[in-house]
Amino acid sequence: MTYNKEQKNNDVSDVSEKAGNGGTLSDHLGDLRRQLIKSIFVFVFFLIFSFATLNWWLPYVTRENDLVVLGPFQVIKLYTSICLTISLGLSLPFLIHFIWQFVKPGLNPKEIRFLGLYAPAMFFLFIVGLAFGYFIVNPLSYQFLIKMGAMNFDVLISASEYVHFLILTTVPLGLLFEMPIIVMFLNSIEVLTANTLRRVRKWSYLVIAIVSALITPPDFISQLIVLAPMALLYELSILLVRQLEAKRDKEINIEG
Repeated sequence: MTYNKEQKNNDVSDVSEKAGNGGTLSDHLGDLRRQLIKSIFVFVFFLIFSFATLNWWLPYVTRENDLVVLGPFQVIKLYTSICLTISLGLSLPFLIHFIWQFVKPGLNPKEIRFLGLYAPAMFFLFIVGLAFGYFIVNPLSYQFLIKMGAMNFDVLISASEYVHFLILTTVPLGLLFEMPIIVMFLNSIEVLTANTLRRVRKWSYLVIAIVSALITPPDFISQLIVLAPMALLYELSILLVRQLEAKRDKEINIEG
């Protein structure tokens, strides 16, 4: 009886400790379920909204270029792929917020401060990268390739090929523009330093050049347009990391 009583008391204390640390496993699963339901609801809402307003915004996507479709099923496939991409882009701020609400209870104060400051910056840089691809990289590379093809061929562009080309020249750039935030995060967990970034600068530029060649059409102009801002972002990353290290050193000296 004594053992059972002590065991019961330990079980009660364990449950209390779990509740004090942010809830039990079932609580976390329930919270995850709620965040997933909200994310799905937001995505479906924007998907319906995209289909309902498709005739209004589609000319901005296609830039009113002369495009053709090769059959009725391709129309459905094209509209679906475009609306899915647009819906995901519109849902992204909400999805980030829902993820933040789920992971926040399990983070320490330093991680909460980091994500609270840099999550908006990550979204902003992603939008800047998309805009850079849409307004600069895509039209320049598209016109260059069309003119080059028109020298020897009758160029006929299908709508699906154009949309694929548009996504290829915008979405990867949005991801690449996240470089400063990723580098700052790696520095915050002491994986990367400013000295390391400076030592591997040449190799980093080589990697950036290869990535630029992979995500852009096979022409030198498009690759150079992408390579230049990526190199600037790399140098900006070094500067930001150096400032973070100087700030940490100053805090350590004050505490010491």
